[in-house]
Amino acid sequence: MECEMEQTETKKTKPYNPKGGRPPKKVKRQTQFMVRLTENERFLIEEKARDAGIKPSAWFRQAAKKAKVLARLKPEDLKHLRTLTGMANNLNQLAHLAHKEGLTFIRQSCKELLLQINLILKKMSSDDR
Repeated sequence: MECEMEQTETKKTKPYNPKGGRPPKKVKRQTQFMVRLTENERFLIEEKARDAGIKPSAWFRQAAKKAKVLARLKPEDLKHLRTLTGMANNLNQLAHLAHKEGLTFIRQSCKELLLQINLILKKMSSDDR
């Protein structure tokens, strides 16, 4: 009798787990994100994952977390770039004129143009991109 009681007591103390197997993960990945790749892109990702010793999906997740994506240029920024292009042309013309007439002749024009270029570059760099 005592032997039977000891067996029933030990059975009661163990929790009953009907499933067995691997314990559930703390964070489940339940959604999928489909990406279309060229064969070259796929090969490149698989190769980098193989070099890192991880699966391509894990490499993709890590790359997405570490990636830094810059915002597209705003219309205002494009306007500044076009202005800079025009100023670069003006500076080139002044350089040609300097070769013909001498540096003292175009000195003031160069100073003004450089100040304008500096102002535009400051405007573009102050943007919070």
